[in-house]
Amino acid sequence: MNATLMTLEQIRVTGLAALLEKLGPAGMIRFLQQFETGSGDYSIERHQWIDQLDIDTLIAKLQDQQSKTNVV
Repeated sequence: MNATLMTLEQIRVTGLAALLEKLGPAGMIRFLQQFETGSGDYSIERHQWIDQLDIDTLIAKLQDQQSKTNVV
């Protein structure tokens, strides 16, 4: 098997099969999870919503949530 002549799909399938054979299903998943990059920029996105909250709004939201969960 010459990897330089294989399509990207063939490389992907062969690689996953090798991981599965050597690591088993759980090991393969753990290995692949190392390369999950996600998307976006958490810091920017966090500031977009958290900078809109002031302490009074936050306290009001917490009290509202508590009153909803304490209803008997």
